[in-house]
Amino acid sequence: MVIEDDILAKICADKRLEIARRQAVTSIEELKRQIKDVEKPRGFGRALMDAAAAGRPGLIAEIKKASPSGGMIREHFDPAALARAYAAGGAVCLSVLTDQPYFDGSPEHLKAARAAVKLPVLRKDFILDPWQIYESRAMGADCILLIMSALTDDEAHSLEELARALDMDVLVEVHDEAELQRALGLQTLLIGINNRNLKTMVTTLETTEKLSCTCPPDRFVISESGIKTHEDVLRLRKVCVSGFLVGESLMRRADVTAAVHELLGTG
Repeated sequence: MVIEDDILAKICADKRLEIARRQAVTSIEELKRQIKDVEKPRGFGRALMDAAAAGRPGLIAEIKKASPSGGMIREHFDPAALARAYAAGGAVCLSVLTDQPYFDGSPEHLKAARAAVKLPVLRKDFILDPWQIYESRAMGADCILLIMSALTDDEAHSLEELARALDMDVLVEVHDEAELQRALGLQTLLIGINNRNLKTMVTTLETTEKLSCTCPPDRFVISESGIKTHEDVLRLRKVCVSGFLVGESLMRRADVTAAVHELLGTG
């Protein structure tokens, strides 16, 4: 996610208060009951790896209404229609923002997007507490995001373990070499490299180019932020990047299906 360190700290502090309020209304026991009625996870990581095996870039297309840095991104916002448009363009998976205060997201956005297509869906949020893992599965998420800059090693390990116990995949996000080395201690094969420097807010694809070289070959590297053109995709594929999480550059286009085709070079 694209946020500065001090903003990240504030978001996480606000998120913990939100979790406490929501947990007072809906217990983990209630979420476990809800999970029994939810379709089994669709295999987020498997979908990406199948695309790579077929020689295709694994595009995770993001559904995001707003952001702290970009403001309102898409005024006319229909998650189900966007999901169908992304699928028609060739996206392999979806990412849906569910944080409300900072991204104008909602769990209902994820539910609507997932119901509209057969693609696996990542819940894009600030996951800090086990309660959110159960909530993620109850809303239908197939994968969760763990941001290493927001978590201790112990927190990341325990949250990953619970997600895997619920058959969800985990995408772990890193921004520098130290976070990458911490992330490699987790079981997940999905490593997301954010190209945005969280201190200067400067975005450069060189971040992925640098970190992907030190990533073990058994990990599936996903580049995030700053990917706007087909040339960007080709550039990153040269350094063994197989997945691409792209949101704002697609969401700002009137025709997102055409935008996906252009990005993938299939239009």
